[in-house]
Amino acid sequence: MAEAILVNRTRFTSSLQNELMDSFNQLAKDTRIPKSRLIDEAIEDLLKKYREKDG
Repeated sequence: MAEAILVNRTRFTSSLQNELMDSFNQLAKDTRIPKSRLIDEAIEDLLKKYREKDG
């Protein structure tokens, strides 16, 4: 099977604490927001937090 071409995204691999997975899955289901979009939001918030911390 051919791999999808990603134009506006970059594929990466990571892992989550087991305790977070059920809650993360439930959040995506309840909000009907794709997990990739939720991860984007979390990374944006994390980057903003550390930018503010540095300066």
